[in-house]
This record gives sequence, structure tokens and C-alpha cells, in this order.
Amino acid sequence: ADGYYLNTMGECVYSTSDYSDMVFLQSYSFNKVMELQYNSTLGKFVGFTEIGEKQAENLNKDQAILQQLKAQVDTNCRHNAQIWDPAVRDKT
Repeated sequence: ADGYYLNTMGECVYSTSDYSDMVFLQSYSFNKVMELQYNSTLGKFVGFTEIGEKQAENLNKDQAILQQLKAQVDTNCRHNAQIWDPAVRDKT
């Protein structure tokens, strides 16, 4: 079918039970090609294509967006992990 495919995915990645290594990733894909990604460890967007690099350059100039996304580690990732992890980790 003709048309375009746009996808945005946010994910929280961690491997320790104290969440000290938690990273928030926000990925942006167009027609199934990842164009750019925000990484909370880096604190900025990274482009993976020519267009993605231009978008990342522009987005990295906006401190409000960068601060909002960096806060997702605590407001979204860590908060939800503390709720859901006990239900998974405590099962043997």
C-alpha cells in the first residue's frame, strides 16, 4: 500500500535492581528507518541519517525539550519500574 510509516517509541533500559543504570531512549523512525534518537545518558538527540542529523542538531538547541526528556528517567522510567518490578522480580 502507498503511504508513509512514522513511529515514535520510548523505552526504559536498565539492568540493576537499584535502577542506577537506567536510561530513557526515545526513537523516531520514518518508513521503518530510525532517523534519530534521544538518549538520557548523553542528554541529547543523535541522528542516524542525513535528515535525522539535521533534526537532532535543531532539537539539541532547545533546552526545554532536552530537560523534559531527561526528566523522563525519574518521572516515567524509575516510577513505573518501582511499581512493576516487584511483581516480576519477586516471582520464583
